Amino acid sequence: MAVTADLAKLLDKDWEDKTLTEVLNAPVGALSGVSDADAAALQQAFDIKTVGDLGRNKHFRAAQALADLDDLA
Repeated sequence: MAVTADLAKLLDKDWEDKTLTEVLNAPVGALSGVSDADAAALQQAFDIKTVGDLGRNKHFRAAQALADLDDLA
């Protein structure tokens, strides 16, 4: 099943027309609002280099799950 989404608000302009695979393999700086300094800090602290690494990081997933549970409360 094909899924489409407008990623313009989530990504820097250079990455808006890329495939999902390309975005997941992109450096975290491809995300709108993530600076080079932010990307360097994520790499140093969590060895996060790509958007996919960030999305799959166990610490960020745990925090998201906890926030989602709080939203349901």
